[in-house]
Amino acid sequence: MALEARDIENLIRQTFPKARIRVEGDDGQHFSAEVIDESFRGMNRVQQQRAVYAALKGKMDGSHGELHALALTTKAPE
Repeated sequence: MALEARDIENLIRQTFPKARIRVEGDDGQHFSAEVIDESFRGMNRVQQQRAVYAALKGKMDGSHGELHALALTTKAPE
């Protein structure tokens, strides 16, 4: 079953309920996402992105993951 942008947004929102989240992509495997959340304040970019990948609950794990590619932008609100 192919993922949709809203599926990815819903997974991220479970971990970051107050975040501004924008997910784009329509081929079921390749997406881009921007996640802006206060919890990222004080974290470096790698820490922020690891937190979002953890929220995806294994959807990107290995060659059998449902999500093949995610171009990810993360930051704390300005």
